[in-house]
Amino acid sequence: MLTDSHTGRSLWDELRSSEGPVDTELLDELWASLETVDAGEILGSWKGFAFPTDHPLQITLTKSRWHGKRFHSLQWAQPLICADDDGELVSDLKSGRGEASLWNVEFRGEVTATMVYDGMPIFDHFKRVDDTTLMGIMNGKPELVLADAKHFYFGLERE
Repeated sequence: MLTDSHTGRSLWDELRSSEGPVDTELLDELWASLETVDAGEILGSWKGFAFPTDHPLQITLTKSRWHGKRFHSLQWAQPLICADDDGELVSDLKSGRGEASLWNVEFRGEVTATMVYDGMPIFDHFKRVDDTTLMGIMNGKPELVLADAKHFYFGLERE
């Protein structure tokens, strides 16, 4: 539980450094404590990581050598920047079924920056930890994004 002495940032740092598994209830509590962010404020390249919650997508992203996301404009976002066999960073169009765009979308009663995938009914919602750090929650069709009724949680750090 967040208290005056346990701020959103301190909980972020604690969960970010955890080897897991991280309790998704703590991640939900952290999410609720963070500020929303406007889609236009997150343009750029971001390095990503998955919170260790034992969600199957964590394993999938590790196998794909997921590096992060790139938001070129509101109309052009690359959700799956991965390292290829030569170590070059490329957009994984096959796994992502295309690319994405950025919108401001309501999630859990708040409007915040959201990446909308072009080829799948999936949304990545973002909130601000600080000016160079975002928390993300993947949302969408339950059969695509939920594992044991739990969302996939991740973080992005501006490159």
